[in-house]
Amino acid sequence: MHILISNDDGYLAPGLKAIADELSSLARITVVAPDRNRSGASNSLTLQRPLRADMTPLGFYKVDGTPTDCVHLALTGLLTDEPDMVVSGINSGANLGDDVIYSGTVAAATEGRFLGLPALAVSLTGKHEQHYASAARATGIIIRRLLQDPLPEDTILNINVPDLAWSEIKGFRATRLGFRHRAEPVVQQRDPYNQKIYWVGPAGQEQDAGEGTDFFAIRQGYVSVTPLQIDLTRHEGVKPLQNWLRGLSLDE
Repeated sequence: MHILISNDDGYLAPGLKAIADELSSLARITVVAPDRNRSGASNSLTLQRPLRADMTPLGFYKVDGTPTDCVHLALTGLLTDEPDMVVSGINSGANLGDDVIYSGTVAAATEGRFLGLPALAVSLTGKHEQHYASAARATGIIIRRLLQDPLPEDTILNINVPDLAWSEIKGFRATRLGFRHRAEPVVQQRDPYNQKIYWVGPAGQEQDAGEGTDFFAIRQGYVSVTPLQIDLTRHEGVKPLQNWLRGLSLDE
């Protein structure tokens, strides 16, 4: 068993070391991670310049690119021995609800799935994250179950673990993505040259966060496990759209 580990917080992030330590007892691991924090990079690939991958004293590869770059590079040329699974994380902070659209952590897992491997994204959900060992242990348990009883090949697991000591975690819950309110306004400032600059505002507060959602599970002290898929098609909308399109004419 060979597991590729990546993240979006960079190769020095505490969550990366925690998951590498945990999974090294289960499998041979290879870590390929960004050389700095690339949170919010989503699924972006670097196409306008070459990438560099350097081995660090930690035994990790660091890449001067995005999380997606890291996994893509690892699986399409950097590694001679292809892994059996991709694990992304442990992210410092939540990837709940619509966070997954922007998340570099989820994007690294998505890229692994694009390239044909089972994939997990793992996040530690709190304000001042401390209990990385809890998130690592939860991930190890899930991977052991996957080895015994695999899920459908097109499934990506988005795992969020409450920032609690292991003894305080109540269990595991299968969840759906919740939804946030609109993001807070940008923060306007002035640079030293008196030019306007803008900081992206905080994510919106929970909106759809009731029972069954990932938000709810975390609030209740459970590990939230949400199955994701790459296909973004709204399948139930295809037929109504075709009917709607019949009203169009190329002569208009």
